[in-house]
Amino acid sequence: MDFSDLFCHVDMSKTKIYPTMTSTPDNSLLPEFESVKDYDEEILWTGKPKLLPYILNGIGPFLFTLLIAICWISFTNNFMKASGTAPFPLIWLGGLVPLVFGSFAFLNRLLSYRNTAYAYSNKRIMIRTGFIGTDFKTVDYDKIVEMEVRVNVIERMNNVGTIRFFSGSTQTDDGHTTKTYDKWIAIENPYEVFKLVKQTAVDIKTDYNYPNALRPETNPGHKTKYDRKD
Repeated sequence: MDFSDLFCHVDMSKTKIYPTMTSTPDNSLLPEFESVKDYDEEILWTGKPKLLPYILNGIGPFLFTLLIAICWISFTNNFMKASGTAPFPLIWLGGLVPLVFGSFAFLNRLLSYRNTAYAYSNKRIMIRTGFIGTDFKTVDYDKIVEMEVRVNVIERMNNVGTIRFFSGSTQTDDGHTTKTYDKWIAIENPYEVFKLVKQTAVDIKTDYNYPNALRPETNPGHKTKYDRKD
């Protein structure tokens, strides 16, 4: 799903977007985004991740590093006993170092859940999170080049899924470059929400590219049908 064909930015103040909404937003979350909402911006949907799959999505690194720590402590303990060396706590602590880092993703999910919410408006998508302070990440529709839905085993068991947004950010590790995604993790009705935010993105981008002098007061959405003629 490529939304990268944007040619210019124009003033959105003349036009309001009215997409067809079938998914009921959680209006109780609207105040959570008030501090970053523009004066002429309209929040079209808000949602919150489901607790259990949201937390378990971050448990993989924790379990992996826990296994490494157990193997390390067991190995060093048996080695010291076999060699007649007295146990040395600092060597054991060496096995706990990766466990600390592996625990971060899990603890971050657990502690930040209460403060986590997602939204999209007539201008952008929004992510609110943070367990010490409140952090916001927003991505304008013209920056989004890919959208996709991912549902893992845990999410499928809980009837939720994750929507991922790619806006061109990458990271390089040992010469290997991978895409970095912004995510709405473990949300209900992921396919329905995906279609709604995708259609809104198309409508907004079409609206951006429409000449200001010819723009109507309201935009009912981009509904042009492509009919190829050979």
